[in-house]
Amino acid sequence: MMVKTDKRARATLFRSRLREAMGRRRMSQSALARAIGVDRSTVSQLLGGAGARLPNAQVVGECARSLGVSADWLLGLTDRPETAADILANSLSLTEAPRAAVDAQIFEWHKEAAGYKIRHVPAAMSDMLKTRAMLEWEYEPHLGRSTDQVIGASEDRLNWMRGAQSDYEIAMPLYELHSFAHAEGYYSGLPLDVRRAQMDLLIDVTRQLYPRLRLYLFDARRVYSAPITIFGPLLAVLYIGRNYMAFRDTERVQALTEHFDHLLREASVSDRDMPAYLEDLARDLR
Repeated sequence: MMVKTDKRARATLFRSRLREAMGRRRMSQSALARAIGVDRSTVSQLLGGAGARLPNAQVVGECARSLGVSADWLLGLTDRPETAADILANSLSLTEAPRAAVDAQIFEWHKEAAGYKIRHVPAAMSDMLKTRAMLEWEYEPHLGRSTDQVIGASEDRLNWMRGAQSDYEIAMPLYELHSFAHAEGYYSGLPLDVRRAQMDLLIDVTRQLYPRLRLYLFDARRVYSAPITIFGPLLAVLYIGRNYMAFRDTERVQALTEHFDHLLREASVSDRDMPAYLEDLARDLR
């Protein structure tokens, strides 16, 4: 139930916030009067009145625009002084996603979230779990002669991530590992020796790094997820191809965390069953 604010209290709050906003902008009464197109005496009345009367919507709007705050904040309807556009800009950003194993932006987000649980649905197989031969096969068509240098930098970042004090939960669709094992779809042409070494690594890390690293498989016919990484309570990042869409507001981070947790509840292969499942799959390599 909404609580109705007394008119006099709202008017008092308006005057207080108007004065605060002017102070932040170091804007004098004369400067504000020029900016909103009124006499200086009008601004003086806005700041010094003692009654319950509020200025009209035009004056409130012009004050908000000139001072870089929201009209709702001036009127006491919200505790956030930013405009709606500023709130959106701070809570959502679009960042370029270069074609590389672990690019600089992703690495910075991992460092920012060190110590928090990191939840991850990769676009294909997680780069954290790949052998060098796998990285070379995957990225050489995009990086050309710079492949070795880029993968070297990525390996340094991957080693840091593996050694960081963060727990990792990774959820992948079942078909991803089956396509990899049989060199189908995205993995068409991937040599058998590369797949064998990669599968051996997956088996090793799911045994040796558990429970700090937990891998799950879900059935994409029952549940679906876009590629996403959730960095603790700080940040949730959707991968949309050429860009990352990053959310920092609590509500969206929480909603995407709940989405990820739903994937784990619906997982067809749990973290505890993963090593045995991978060993069975390894016997099927061809």
